[in-house]
Amino acid sequence: MPRFAEIRARAAKRKGGEAILESLLGAVPDNQALAKVTDDRILSTMAERIFAAGFVWRVIEQKWPGFEAAFQGFEPKTLLFQPDEFWEGLTRDDRIVRNPQKIRSVRDNAAFVDRVSEEHGSFGKFLAAWPADDQVGLTAWLAKHGSRLGGNTGQYLLRWLGWDTFILSSDMVLALRDAGLEIGENPSSKKDLAAIQAQINNWAQESGLPRAHISRILAFSIGANRSPDELKAYIGE
Repeated sequence: MPRFAEIRARAAKRKGGEAILESLLGAVPDNQALAKVTDDRILSTMAERIFAAGFVWRVIEQKWPGFEAAFQGFEPKTLLFQPDEFWEGLTRDDRIVRNPQKIRSVRDNAAFVDRVSEEHGSFGKFLAAWPADDQVGLTAWLAKHGSRLGGNTGQYLLRWLGWDTFILSSDMVLALRDAGLEIGENPSSKKDLAAIQAQINNWAQESGLPRAHISRILAFSIGANRSPDELKAYIGE
């Protein structure tokens, strides 16, 4: 496998220099800071990423104040006290995207967040305590115990919450395969995911970079060479 410095140099050249590349990496994640994130913000972010999946993200962002009002500020205990009629009414509420399955996932995840919070003090404290070198284990756990949190949705959830997360985008996977990692084009097997986690951990130790930055550098190093302005608009920075 190449040293990560070689991949970073290629990404910097494609983006117009090291300074521009650095500006595209975003803030350094702080997993421990999640211990202070309240359960309502956890559930809100879960719902936002679930509703955004397969949809135009900007539309969800623009409508989000309406979501917050419709879902009672995403306070888990408040939502768990709501009767069936409340949830049925949401399927006719034009403040939100009226997808019955995704609406149901909010109800299920309210119970999920509340259960974990009762056991660990808060859902954020649970996330803060999870080992930083085991994202694959955490996303598998989220997929198993949460509602509609499998696939890339779990990865985006962690990234949006500020957990140090790599995203298995098509360009990142292409870069990993180009570097010589023997994984499939759409890696989802335990073997492939373990290989990816191990390699990202190796590069994190070698480079001293957060895993989120490694993920972005990999994606910037290959594939369609989008301009910095396009990328900043896409990632919301």
